[in-house]
Amino acid sequence: MLAYIIELSIKSGGLLPLMMLLLLVSLIIIVERLYYFSRVIRVGDAMEYAVQKVRYGDRKALQQVAEEYALAPQAVVLSTALGSRSESAEVMDRHIEESMLWQLPKLDRQLWVLDTAVTLAPLLGLFGTIIGMIQTFDVLGNSSNSNAVTGSIGHALIATGAGLFIAIITVVFLNYFNKRVRLAMHQMELLKVTVINRLHGGGVAGDVYSLVPSAPRPVSEQPQTAFS
Repeated sequence: MLAYIIELSIKSGGLLPLMMLLLLVSLIIIVERLYYFSRVIRVGDAMEYAVQKVRYGDRKALQQVAEEYALAPQAVVLSTALGSRSESAEVMDRHIEESMLWQLPKLDRQLWVLDTAVTLAPLLGLFGTIIGMIQTFDVLGNSSNSNAVTGSIGHALIATGAGLFIAIITVVFLNYFNKRVRLAMHQMELLKVTVINRLHGGGVAGDVYSLVPSAPRPVSEQPQTAFS
């Protein structure tokens, strides 16, 4: 088996091991981002529920929510709003918007590697196939054995298949993570509007708090960990 892998690596011009390394790096990033976004989105849902239950003008309750979820990226919305010295809702909105933009690189971290793998893996596979086909033509010119020729073509096409396999895996998770980033930013936008309304809104008629759906708070009972 090892000898066969080495043979394939040689026939692809050494690109097959490089592609396997690209796959390994992509898988590591995929696992890490899956764990990261599972925590971030779960915390965001809990914060949305907690902030919705806060009554208008209750800064103390907002401060408690901000302290409870202080390590989450979405917590900057609350901390910035509570720390803003402006009495204008419009100025506070700009302060919060700035803090949200500073969080975007944390959410988007390392996704460029997956984006690169989606494009680079098929190109590497095609390049390896071209190298293998060149070697196949050398065999064709020096041998009349059809089995040797077809075998060399099959080895050359393995590089293309490997490149497409890597691209298929990474593009699925890349799209999924891009959706998670947009969802996290949407959570921040919703928290921003809700917090500004709580601090600068005069309230609405009726008991709106009874309309807030009951929802589990999945992270409040768990120890907070750092979000890197």
